[in-house]
Amino acid sequence: MTLHFSRTHRALAVSVGMATITALAVLPGTASAMPTGGAATKAAPAAASPSLSYVVNLRKGYGHADRVRKAIETAGGTVVQSYDRIGVIVVHSADPGFATAMRAVRGVESAGATRTAPLPAQTTTDVGTPKTLTAEEVRAATAGAAAGEDPLEPLQWDLKAIKADKAHEKTLGSSKVTVGVIDTGVDDTHPDIAPNFDRAKSVSCIGGKPDTSDGAWRPFTTGGSPHGTHVAGEIAAAKNGVGVTGVAPGVKVAAIKVSTQGGSFFYTEAVVCGFMWAADHGIDVTNNSYYTDPWYFNCKTDPDQKALVEAITRASRYAESKGTVNVAAAGNESYDLAADSITDPASPNDSTPGDRKIDPSECFDIPTQLPGVVTVAATGAKGLKSSFSNYGLGVVDVAAPGGDSTAYQPPQAPATSGLILGPVPGGKWAYMAGTSMATPHVVGVAALLKSAHPHAPAWKIKELLKQDADATACPDPYDIDGDGKADGVCEGGRHHSGFYGAGVVNALRAVR
Repeated sequence: MTLHFSRTHRALAVSVGMATITALAVLPGTASAMPTGGAATKAAPAAASPSLSYVVNLRKGYGHADRVRKAIETAGGTVVQSYDRIGVIVVHSADPGFATAMRAVRGVESAGATRTAPLPAQTTTDVGTPKTLTAEEVRAATAGAAAGEDPLEPLQWDLKAIKADKAHEKTLGSSKVTVGVIDTGVDDTHPDIAPNFDRAKSVSCIGGKPDTSDGAWRPFTTGGSPHGTHVAGEIAAAKNGVGVTGVAPGVKVAAIKVSTQGGSFFYTEAVVCGFMWAADHGIDVTNNSYYTDPWYFNCKTDPDQKALVEAITRASRYAESKGTVNVAAAGNESYDLAADSITDPASPNDSTPGDRKIDPSECFDIPTQLPGVVTVAATGAKGLKSSFSNYGLGVVDVAAPGGDSTAYQPPQAPATSGLILGPVPGGKWAYMAGTSMATPHVVGVAALLKSAHPHAPAWKIKELLKQDADATACPDPYDIDGDGKADGVCEGGRHHSGFYGAGVVNALRAVR
């Protein structure tokens, strides 16, 4: 089953089965429209230039940096940013032979173009289109809130699914913990996000170089995506009597914007910058609900794709070495990431895509399949793997609510939608679904764990995420649409499976 997701996973055709999903149900809010200003109104530099962007990775030791930089200039390249701590240099060049020339330079391990055309792409992992809720529906939801609940919390079946509501009776998380949303930007003026937003740790990384000008971290005012704002709210929407409640409503959230205008392309140079920024600015957990364009799977047999994998691997590992837990969405194409082969129909998505058969053990969805990254599958309101969610034994680490078609997995009342409710720019709220929405639940639980264990290293937080998860057995059979045919094969046992990894995360155990 193929869906349109914003993990940010690319835009794909919505199947008939999922056409019943109401992906975005916008709720009227009280905040003013998101302000303009700063770099948030600027287009990505590469979009206005015929040059392509490249990453040049130095050999171990990185002692050849000065020589390589001179070689870059000689080969017609311009250094945009040099990440000396990991030996990665971001370069712009209009010479189509630049990468080939750099691979022959002494001290260079790999070099590759980060795109196949100077255009933006679509790679988040959410699903659907907007649908505004009526004022009557909003009043009904608000009237159903119990004492101590935020007005729209009755619609958040996902909080109860991971026992976050019970966890909040013990703690909301520590304000000393900061989560970084590596995404399309965050509207920090939203009333649910403003109380917990950390401007000092927010940035735009578009183009591969940090931009800290005021507002650079916000979604673009023209064609901006709601994705990052929704993700940020799922994690840390304040418990303040407004709108919804986050999984960890007492922690701080920072925006690390890495997508081009329109929330479309997540290129390697921006993602590298995002991980490096998180590492060097005290970010405790990163949320990565996207794949890196333009290749869904990056094959190390291809010299360009090999360089992209190497650059992001170095950056994510560096972040983890600094104590950052990196969490990523598994994707929304119903792929078995542990299969012998997968047909990728949409790469490269910034020029001319075509079917190619790949081995997912050799060709990687990044950052999802990078070593050390916590990989998250999605579940629906009935606790089953979401119809769209990727899976794979030995690939998926844990699972969390990401929503599903209400026709497949309807929630219990008073919730009315099988999707996930969260804030969107302009002081509104919306329903969305995808592994994009599952990942913030895991990030929120990781933030609660970090609050409870402030000195724990990244590996320990990851271990606790799995240890505290609710072990979930494979469904037998898995027939999500009830047509009598299996919609996927779940391998593994009760304590570790391809659908759920170690299980569905549990916020209450995290705070105990």
